[in-house]
Amino acid sequence: MTDLNAVYTYVDEHAEEYIAQLQKMLNQPSIAAQGVGMTEMAAMVQQDMDALGFETEQYDTRGGFPVVYGEKAGKADKTLVFYDHYDVQPADPLDLWTSDPWSGEIRDGKIWARGVADNKGNIAARFAAIDAWQKIVGELPLNLKFIIEGEEEIGSMHLQNFIDDHNDLCQADACIWEFGGRDIDDRPQIHLGLKGICYVELRVSGARRDWHSSQATSIPNPAWRLVWALSTLKGPDDRILIPGFYDKVKAATEAELQALENLPDTEQILLDDAQIPGFINGLTGMELKLKDYFEPTCTISGLLSGYTEKGQKTVLPSKAMAKIDMRLVADQDPHEIYALLRKHLNDNGFTDIESELVGAGYPSRTSLDAPIARVVAETYEEVFGQEPVIYPTSSGSGPWYQLCDAFGIDAATAGVGNGYSQAHAPDENINVEDYILGIKHIVAIMDRFAQSEG
Repeated sequence: MTDLNAVYTYVDEHAEEYIAQLQKMLNQPSIAAQGVGMTEMAAMVQQDMDALGFETEQYDTRGGFPVVYGEKAGKADKTLVFYDHYDVQPADPLDLWTSDPWSGEIRDGKIWARGVADNKGNIAARFAAIDAWQKIVGELPLNLKFIIEGEEEIGSMHLQNFIDDHNDLCQADACIWEFGGRDIDDRPQIHLGLKGICYVELRVSGARRDWHSSQATSIPNPAWRLVWALSTLKGPDDRILIPGFYDKVKAATEAELQALENLPDTEQILLDDAQIPGFINGLTGMELKLKDYFEPTCTISGLLSGYTEKGQKTVLPSKAMAKIDMRLVADQDPHEIYALLRKHLNDNGFTDIESELVGAGYPSRTSLDAPIARVVAETYEEVFGQEPVIYPTSSGSGPWYQLCDAFGIDAATAGVGNGYSQAHAPDENINVEDYILGIKHIVAIMDRFAQSEG
């Protein structure tokens, strides 16, 4: 039986060292959207894994930033993979930061920096947990892998190329996902899936150039054409009108419904933050939770046509474009949804409207009864001293299906963030205490999952 308390004590005694290792990562910008610091950050992550005794490699993704991969054998015949990303969001607007976004400054019991919550804090915590285990116990309790990509913040555009080229490296018994931590009420939280996405651009062309709006009597207006098409996609009751759109939606299980019942009530916090009087259709309570986590969406994310600057310009536009973001739930296929959308437009007389599938991601959902879900929940309570809140899925999207569901791998989140970490925003932060607890939590997860059945 492993004495985890000895490992925890080592973590406490070396907390400053582990914080310094995180700060080293935070000092290195790695902005995929701008191509800034990516080579340096990939090398740093690889070197840190090398120092832990991992066999590492940077794999070309055929057009994108490399995936940094590492693996090391352990005692049990089980493999746990960590999915992370070394890219971060841009730090703009810089004038809204209290301190330098690349400094990793410690202030008021928090570490402040771009990427500290999303996702470098989790990478560093996982490395620190492995270091502490090896210093005190020695041999790892199970086989470990890291898949650390460099394009998560820009849609994981080339990750599938890595997966296609290296199926064998993706095999594992379970996965710890890249995010996690506490909620706004300071309770540990676990997510067991993500929504999928079908992102589409619609384009309408009219005359060869913009015209004076007096010609609206005779020259077709692409903006109106696009508006008429968009109006057929969703009704005033918020129901999506594309035939077949809901056909494959997987209903929540009894266990998942119970998990929803147990979720905290954050309605007023969201209303206050959004500064709106109420939610769509006046939804509250369980109806709102079901819609948030178990129903798909169809959102106009952007519109562009004609003159949109200050003042007056009487113009009849020659082009119009809309971006449509459809979040999908379990069993929906983004390619099928796109085909249904295209058929719907054609059937309603909009064959002239061009459409392009810009982004596609499959939804994913791990069972509440999965061994890794139980292990993460049990160890959260033991390490943090609080029972975690379990979300059957998340309303966001990411490559969970590609790396986990496609290989029959169950996954769960565990991390060092908090409800006010402000990821993607100025003054991104994590609590120093949560970082140290997060290291210990990974230690406990490795130990417990190595011993678990299934």
